[in-house]
Amino acid sequence: MMNANLINPFLEAMNNVLPSLGFKEITKESLNLGEGFLLSKGVTVLIGLTHDVQGNIAYNMTEDVAKKIASTMMMGMPVQQMDELAQSAISELVNMITGNAASNFEKQGMRTDISPPSLIIGKDFKVKVSSNKFLILHLLIDGHLLEINMGLENK
Repeated sequence: MMNANLINPFLEAMNNVLPSLGFKEITKESLNLGEGFLLSKGVTVLIGLTHDVQGNIAYNMTEDVAKKIASTMMMGMPVQQMDELAQSAISELVNMITGNAASNFEKQGMRTDISPPSLIIGKDFKVKVSSNKFLILHLLIDGHLLEINMGLENK
């Protein structure tokens, strides 16, 4: 079972990374326990962690939220579809947040490396994170729901 203390480096990373990309309000909505599979909302990005903190994270959002996030990252440029540029922006956001969280783990003496992100587009498919039970963190980013599913263990 995942240790809830493994969430704090991600919350800190969100507060470090998102304002630098033009996001103004980051609110933690809820924290729940998930079991088995998660259901994709439309855009899911999987990224893994290795060494002292192991497992993977699925950043899950609707396609509309992904387009709004990509638009903000591209200084307000309208994003009509999840084209290569929007996909790249969302993947880079996940990379930046997870990389920053990995640095936060390092500050706590936990060696952590991240894998390249894998972006999947499609609704209602099932994703298995690395453990049967995982934490589901719901965040509102400028009013848009981002669900972060964490199946992590401290080795």
